Amino acid sequence: MKLKEVSMPTKPAANHFPYILMVGAVWGFAEAALGAGLRTCASFVSGSIMTAVALFFISIAWVLTRRVITPVLVVAVVSLMKMFDAVLLSLPIRHGAVANPIFAFWTEVFAFMIIIAVMKRAFSQRRTGQAALGGLAALLAVNLFPLVRYATGIPACVVPGTGYPLSLYYAPIAIVVSLLTVPLGFWAGEKVLNAAAEHEALVQTKAFRYVASPATLIICLLIIVILRLAR
Repeated sequence: MKLKEVSMPTKPAANHFPYILMVGAVWGFAEAALGAGLRTCASFVSGSIMTAVALFFISIAWVLTRRVITPVLVVAVVSLMKMFDAVLLSLPIRHGAVANPIFAFWTEVFAFMIIIAVMKRAFSQRRTGQAALGGLAALLAVNLFPLVRYATGIPACVVPGTGYPLSLYYAPIAIVVSLLTVPLGFWAGEKVLNAAAEHEALVQTKAFRYVASPATLIICLLIIVILRLAR
């Protein structure tokens, strides 16, 4: 059964920047919390779980405007937050626990946009299509990740005692979880759009655009600081 289609926004992505900042801030916080101060390689399946989480937030960003620039801007926000976290952990930017995850963010958004372009918008209106999008995007992203050594100079983490990248070894987990997180991301994005339509007067106010949105980012950054100081 085809779902009721949410009306597409007609305003440019710039008018949705408050949402972009909020989605990026929450994703950045989730990345820091799930990473738990990771200083070396991803811990077994953690990288696969983070791939599925990333695709959840990318899906939300896509639904907001159906424009490529929106998830790209969200990834830019998350990348900057990852660099901020690196400072708190006293890690250089060119460290495997910093540069490689940032590379992963960009491969994930690239994989998502490639797959959705191939699938076309009509197919992605169905939850089954969104699940397929999630699985295929995860599959492409984990296969692209081993190329990280050419971008950062730091090889991808491997299964102990082997030369096999963790991203490929645990690819089935990333794919299966993404089958769930991407439809959930579409659902969450649709809820955001519906709420914005119902409270249009509020979301167009300067208080929302210039206070609520930056406040979300600041609160997420403060929580990350607290988490790092508590370790």
